[in-house]
Amino acid sequence: MLTSLERAGYGFAIGLTAGVLLALASGLSRAGEALIDGTVQLNRAIPTLGLIPLFILWLGIGETFKIAIIAIVVYVPIYLNTHAALSGIDSRFVELAEVQGLSRFTFIRQVVIPGALPGFFVGLRLGVTGSWLGLVVLEQINATSGLGYLMFQAQNYGQSDVILVGLLIYGAFGLVSDSVVRLIERRVLSWRRTLSS
Repeated sequence: MLTSLERAGYGFAIGLTAGVLLALASGLSRAGEALIDGTVQLNRAIPTLGLIPLFILWLGIGETFKIAIIAIVVYVPIYLNTHAALSGIDSRFVELAEVQGLSRFTFIRQVVIPGALPGFFVGLRLGVTGSWLGLVVLEQINATSGLGYLMFQAQNYGQSDVILVGLLIYGAFGLVSDSVVRLIERRVLSWRRTLSS
């Protein structure tokens, strides 16, 4: 379980960082959008698990390619939702910031980041779930440890109970990590009024 958590954690951290940085670069400048958005949309159109053979050739069959695939699975939804939230910020807020004479840094801190947070958290929830889904497949490819490896071995020996327990553990990891993200989202976005509140 610790090995699986470590793989998912590294991949998630890299994907989260890449998704946020690319979304900010693309969402805050036209040049960034021209350079980045098309590439990410192309990446989104290619099934991530279909990249496995290519990544094995490039990175070998060890841990690096597993972490890289998880990072790709995570960064795409984070980028797309954060970028959409940045693009959807009300133009009246932009005009108000110009009238108030806010500096670019203050504008980003007080208008852009709060406006993009709801979309970011949607992407974060999708990314957390995606990291576990990717891990289920990746740990069955030339792994010597982890939950997926145990499930693969159990398949060879006809141990369906081990496979079911492995799936339940993956499900529990996904549920707990999603609940943590939702809790953080509720605290960070406590200022936002929603239909449920």
